[in-house]
Amino acid sequence: MSEQQRKNPHDLPDASGLTIGILGGTGDQGKGLARRFALAGHRVTIGSRKADRAQEAADDLKAGDPGLEVSGAENPAAAGGSDIVIVAVPWEGHRATLESVRDELAGKIVVDCVNPLGFEKGKGAFALPVEEGSAAEQAAAVLPDSRVVAAFHHVSAKLLLDPAVGEMELDVLVLGNDREATDLVQALAGRIPGMRGVYGGRLHNAGQIEAFTANLISMNRRYKAHAGIRITDV
Repeated sequence: MSEQQRKNPHDLPDASGLTIGILGGTGDQGKGLARRFALAGHRVTIGSRKADRAQEAADDLKAGDPGLEVSGAENPAAAGGSDIVIVAVPWEGHRATLESVRDELAGKIVVDCVNPLGFEKGKGAFALPVEEGSAAEQAAAVLPDSRVVAAFHHVSAKLLLDPAVGEMELDVLVLGNDREATDLVQALAGRIPGMRGVYGGRLHNAGQIEAFTANLISMNRRYKAHAGIRITDV
């Protein structure tokens, strides 16, 4: 659907045929997203620095759901062979991972869901300063030839992996400077039952979205929950 054909912000493109690579897919967040997108009918490649670790994570998902189209590969192969690539690596390895696959990510939509957080005993989670302003802006600086979008920051890994949870029941804030790219990521979020993608602004607003994850962690610890967010009146 072209920009001229869209009548309002709720008209989103078809994301059903996209193949998805997930860098950091051996961690709970990346593995959970891999599971949900595979359940939605996407072919997913889990990426890791070591192919055997990636394949082990894929095999673990298929053990619970044998029909899932999930495979494992080293990060460059996962990045180069996918239509859209989600970055779900630990903050400490964020820049190095992106630099290692810069060429493979050229021209692609790259979805960054990394939260730069620290943890202090007795004080809980807190946002870390990032020179570029946010993890997503760091990704955009490292990947000048990619279309970087920030999304999926406030999604519970535990719920993503829980087979008893059929629908996620939350909104995903999607930020970026390329409206075609943000529309497609919104549509991709909507492929997961119960989830909705909501445009949240340009990429320079990603810092407060990433930092808010620290507040969610505090809420969830206090109430023993797995809370996400819902946006009203849109």
